[in-house]
Amino acid sequence: MTIWGIIIGGTAGFALGGPIGALLGAAAGHVAERGLKQVVAPEQTRNVAFTVAVIALSAKMAKTDGVVTAAEIKAFRARVHIPEKDIKQVAKFWDLARQTQDGFQAYAKQTVTLFGQKAPILEQLLELLFVIARADKEISEPEWAYLREVADIFGYDEADFERLSEIYASDDAPPHQVLGVAKTASLAEVRAAWMQLAKDHHPDQLIAKGMPAEFIDAATDRLARINRAYELMRAQIQSSSNA
Repeated sequence: MTIWGIIIGGTAGFALGGPIGALLGAAAGHVAERGLKQVVAPEQTRNVAFTVAVIALSAKMAKTDGVVTAAEIKAFRARVHIPEKDIKQVAKFWDLARQTQDGFQAYAKQTVTLFGQKAPILEQLLELLFVIARADKEISEPEWAYLREVADIFGYDEADFERLSEIYASDDAPPHQVLGVAKTASLAEVRAAWMQLAKDHHPDQLIAKGMPAEFIDAATDRLARINRAYELMRAQIQSSSNA
């Protein structure tokens, strides 16, 4: 069963508790009359938690400027694989998340307790939020405030947030920002940063930490950006050395 099948018809909320578990419980209640039940295996709990956190935080952010647009939903679907047969039910889950009484802070805080502050998997989640915020071409002030607060809850300080904003608020972030090094970094420093980031953000590593395979396209894009930044900085440094 896909992660969507588990969430749409599951009872995983009993294992997770908190606002994420409550949202899952509410979703299960919506389909209970159809007899859909799925007991989640322990090893799938983090997969489910990550997916619900992405949906809940995405839905809440899409609501920050007062309207959820088709572009925002399309942006989400472009980065996350949802089978055609599950789209309508996932959309209902999105709406349910948007309407819950729990604020986005509660979902963000529970997500941190599950994955740890500044974990690479949380940066993957933040990137998806930036994708949705950018869907209408311009990130609004309420969306900026939302992104900043979620990042703060995730353990990123103001400097971290500025760097993440440089990376994810545009398609042409400076390569040194992507790698988290100084513009004047040596080739050895650039290579060390690249190797660590490539390891931390490799899709296989993220999946091992709890990211479902349905999110692999977004993770692959992130890794490609890291690799591209390294190649650009390496070429620049080598060109300067040969000049």
